[in-house]
Amino acid sequence: MRKTAYKNIHVDGIEYYGKHMMLTAENCNTDLLELGIMSTFLQKLADDIGMIRYGDPVVARFGEGIQTGISAVQLITTSALTVHTNDAARDLYLDVFSCKWFDEQTVIDAVQTQYAPTSFTYQIVLRK
Repeated sequence: MRKTAYKNIHVDGIEYYGKHMMLTAENCNTDLLELGIMSTFLQKLADDIGMIRYGDPVVARFGEGIQTGISAVQLITTSALTVHTNDAARDLYLDVFSCKWFDEQTVIDAVQTQYAPTSFTYQIVLRK
């Protein structure tokens, strides 16, 4: 077995361990405040990008004052989907990291459909 056999992502002849998408969505709708909606969102997102979920998501709201928000994790067999939010601003910070390739447009579409942000940005990092 070659030393890098665990690196399943190949782009332009280079092997990578994983793809990491970091998305920030600002001024989302009030769905962002609901724990149950976040749980369902993460499960559906994992399914939509072709990942195998490992258990149910862990979703909790905590913090104080303007720092209050939701933190959530959906483990997948190839890594995790993680979310942090800010209730006051209704901002969403989503990380999708997987050693299996996924379509970032599917992630963008899911966020826009569920949370209708007024703006969003994202970046992709291929991790060696």
